[in-house]
Amino acid sequence: MKRSVKLARFASSPPFILVIGYLLIIALGTLLLMLPISNHSGHAPHWIDSLFTSVSAACVTGLVVVDVNSTYTMFGETVIMVLMQLGGLGFMTLATLFALLLGRRLSLKDRLLLKEAINADSMEGIVRIIRKVLIFSFTIEAIAAVVMALRWMREMPVGQAIYYGIFHSVSLFNNGGFDLFGSSFQRYAGDFVFNIIASVLVISGGLGFLVLSDLFDFRRTRRLSLHSKMVLSVSGALIVLGALVIFIFEFTNARTLGSLNWGGKIYASVFQSVSTRSSGTSTIDISGLRQASQFFIMLLMIIGASPGSTGGGIKTTTFLLMMGALLAVMRGQKEIVFFRHRVPNDIMMRALTIIILALFIFSIVVMLLLMTEDAPFLSLAFEAASAIGTVGLSVGVTPGLSDAGKLIICVTMFIGRIGPLTIAYALRPRSTKTLYRRPEGHIVIG
Repeated sequence: MKRSVKLARFASSPPFILVIGYLLIIALGTLLLMLPISNHSGHAPHWIDSLFTSVSAACVTGLVVVDVNSTYTMFGETVIMVLMQLGGLGFMTLATLFALLLGRRLSLKDRLLLKEAINADSMEGIVRIIRKVLIFSFTIEAIAAVVMALRWMREMPVGQAIYYGIFHSVSLFNNGGFDLFGSSFQRYAGDFVFNIIASVLVISGGLGFLVLSDLFDFRRTRRLSLHSKMVLSVSGALIVLGALVIFIFEFTNARTLGSLNWGGKIYASVFQSVSTRSSGTSTIDISGLRQASQFFIMLLMIIGASPGSTGGGIKTTTFLLMMGALLAVMRGQKEIVFFRHRVPNDIMMRALTIIILALFIFSIVVMLLLMTEDAPFLSLAFEAASAIGTVGLSVGVTPGLSDAGKLIICVTMFIGRIGPLTIAYALRPRSTKTLYRRPEGHIVIG
């Protein structure tokens, strides 16, 4: 009897339900992509390729093993678009939308799931936050879809331009990384309108729901939370740093920035830096980047987007907390302070755990790929970083992966989207409180 009660508690925990929910979405997406209506005649992919595409879309990564436009019909592409929307905003967020439309009140369990889904600190005002996020998200996507459709009407039929506008608006805002051009957006490297719209979409989706809610209320409150200040400051710093590094390293590279004019060089550098937040789209040939640039982009991809966003990675705030801890130790300070607020020790322990888990998983994935694939180390490490950060940038190795390699990347993308800590919480047994403290020990380190 006690065992059955423990199993019921385990199965009803919010992290476990989130994991199962994403698995069900991926399974349904795989089945739909395998249907004849989803594929062009004679181009039906193998089941593992359909699984890979479903995982990549639901986990908003963008890595592909088949060309989307030539393989899938409009129905199949729509399935991919819906998977990106579900994976980006979260199935619980969209379920809340339908509950609100039907006038149903959310239960305590629903609110717990929503809290877990957007990484909120508490359930206070959770429905209000979700309502604002949904309005903000769909409004941004709709405006961007219209602008991009108008832009593409100059080079394609009206119906196709509208469809492309909707698909790529959803893909960019949700950091999905999928495109219908086959070579990402390389043809628009020097296009000012496209670069601005695409960058705004990616940045908006990668900031996180809590930050979007804060920005939504800023005109009324005239204040931002500590979380929002940290996210905005570190995101801005990483984008500027990334753009400068790419601009300097690739300035004379004929395969990337070297063939562009000054405006194109600046646009491409900024967009590629923005894309590493978790978008996975590109306006330059990633395989043509110098190795130094590829390695630097790997680091940015592992950092990823912000908590509660449509992106993955260890998250920007986690990275900033570790940088704060490093500076505090070097200065001999006992407390880590940001914007005149002290960071609690339990949050620092969570941040440290996330980084260690992510680096451990990344190392294991690279070693497994080195065993199953015949490709250079840096290329495989790049794909692994792209998968765990749910970014989707690729140096061209992914389409040639073996079945074992594809499964490894699938698992990595899933872990990257859900988060290693959430998966650990989903699988852990119910913890019990210790009623005593052990004596403190002293260990020599450094």
